[in-house]
Amino acid sequence: MQLVCLDLEGVLVPEIWIEFAERTGIPELRRTTRDEPNYDTLMKYRLDLLKQHKLGLPDIQKVISAMGPMAGAKDFLDALRRDYQVIILSDTFYEFAMPLMVQLNMPTLFCHKLEADSAGFLVNYHLRMPNQKMEAVKRFKEINFKVIAAGDSYNDTAMLGEAHAGILFHPPQNVIDEFPQFPVTMNYSELRTEIDKASKRI
Repeated sequence: MQLVCLDLEGVLVPEIWIEFAERTGIPELRRTTRDEPNYDTLMKYRLDLLKQHKLGLPDIQKVISAMGPMAGAKDFLDALRRDYQVIILSDTFYEFAMPLMVQLNMPTLFCHKLEADSAGFLVNYHLRMPNQKMEAVKRFKEINFKVIAAGDSYNDTAMLGEAHAGILFHPPQNVIDEFPQFPVTMNYSELRTEIDKASKRI
């Protein structure tokens, strides 16, 4: 049995924080795991910025509800799910992602949770577990799945390395340079081709 694990942001949907930064005019919120590989450092930075600007979960959800998947993502995912078991492994949060999951026909998603106070301001975040993408792939392997993983950023590379086959999708140049062991794909056609090639090889 084979299983395809995909990152969400930057692979199937736009980077939520970047979109939010553009719509709120807060450029500091454009910082993502592409820029800061330490996730805890990044999230504390984001929560502090939101508090400074008095922005809460309803503000973020309003932006997300107006977003959609990346062009071609739904068709790519629908076709992939006809041929493979697919799980989305993401470092986003259920509170952010569910409006986008509806638009992608509700694929299975493993991610994290946010904590808001009674006024809707974000006060904390709760990881499902540390390094959950890599750990999920480990567990899938333990129950005899052959795992193909694809992602775009630093926080995907441990998952790609743990999988039987790892694929980069439209990554920044610094990630390409640091992880030359992974094939690089720049569009959904190339990604599907690499997934199918890996499926035959593993």
